[in-house]
Amino acid sequence: MTEEQIRALRNALGNFATGITVITALDENGEPQGMTANSFSSVSLQPPLVSWCVGRESRLFDLFQKTSRFAVNILTTEQEKTSQLFASPAENKFEQIEWHAGLNGLPLLNDSPCQFQCEIEHRYSGGDHTILIGRVLDFSSQPMSPLIFHGGQYRSLK
Repeated sequence: MTEEQIRALRNALGNFATGITVITALDENGEPQGMTANSFSSVSLQPPLVSWCVGRESRLFDLFQKTSRFAVNILTTEQEKTSQLFASPAENKFEQIEWHAGLNGLPLLNDSPCQFQCEIEHRYSGGDHTILIGRVLDFSSQPMSPLIFHGGQYRSLK
């Protein structure tokens, strides 16, 4: 595809509204790491499986190729700055937010009312991304107004 066609495809795909998450894990030194992702999806209830995709160009690609666990933190309309922080190249992101350790030390964002703590069950090649399938080991869920991304902009359900 040409660059123009790739941009047109990206814009077309951007017509599909998605929720925003921060995916977290511990690196090889036990330090919390995280990135913004909007590719999160449910896969199965029995067994409980979810998926998300990490781009091969992502600075955390190698981490998610090696780690055996990850957490999904679904963001609310009040967390646009959190989404921007975890989408940025900033260092020490976890020094700028409140968080706590979940199962196996997985970093969980304190102000995220819906979280899934997962163990990686499968990794699949998906073009310029890797598709990760995680088995849900634990989760929390409270009523929330989700942060939405559509047409290249943050939105809310109003």
